[in-house]
Amino acid sequence: MANAKTTTVLNPDSPLPLYHQLADVLLGKIRTGEYPVGCRIPSEHKLAETYNIGRPTARQATDLLVRKRILVRKRGAGTFVRAEENEVDLFSLAGTISSFHKRGISLDTHILRQTQLKKIDHDPENPFSGDEAYFLSRLSRVGGKPVLLEVIYLHPVVFAGIDDIDLTGLSLSRVVEERYYLRPTGGKQNFRIGYLDGKEAEQLAVTAATPILLVKRFLHFNQAKNAVFSELYCRTDQFVFSQTIRGIADD
Repeated sequence: MANAKTTTVLNPDSPLPLYHQLADVLLGKIRTGEYPVGCRIPSEHKLAETYNIGRPTARQATDLLVRKRILVRKRGAGTFVRAEENEVDLFSLAGTISSFHKRGISLDTHILRQTQLKKIDHDPENPFSGDEAYFLSRLSRVGGKPVLLEVIYLHPVVFAGIDDIDLTGLSLSRVVEERYYLRPTGGKQNFRIGYLDGKEAEQLAVTAATPILLVKRFLHFNQAKNAVFSELYCRTDQFVFSQTIRGIADD
């Protein structure tokens, strides 16, 4: 079991709860390698003794890091630093590309079809069906291997002029925030197994018989509901695409 090299004094007068302070301390030790991957962290009893807090507070701190998939509990053995996974939070309002970057994953994104205003064909699931919308598609690779194909539709009034912006290598969510001063207020996602054929299958380097994760994402803004609609085709043999469910205890 690794022992703490230094002891940080937690501040009971801070607006940040003690358990959150301790979680930050533990996370810092993990990031600096003091607690490497696979290392067993001190027991809750030892943490409580070291940081002069109650065991329930120590338990809250480790619970938080377990929920964030930083730590993992092994029955009868203790709590350990979890190995990094090729996992991307698929429902991040910060955007899909940002989700990769937050995991420290280098992503190469190529625009397949440049942004254009067009009339959208009939599709009962597409909120722009039968109307005009901005449309683009892009392919993302990690280590030269295609992992994600996105087809994106944007509200023609809310995002007027976006076809004049070269989105190559840019995070769409960042463009929306920095150029249009907008942030999504919420949304939803539908999940199913999907298949690709023809050119799209070739782009994602799969066959027509290869099952892939198909996600249909709807993002809402104050200016319009479903202002962004996208279809995401994800190769789950390359990455685990997850969706984090948060509770008020995580805030």
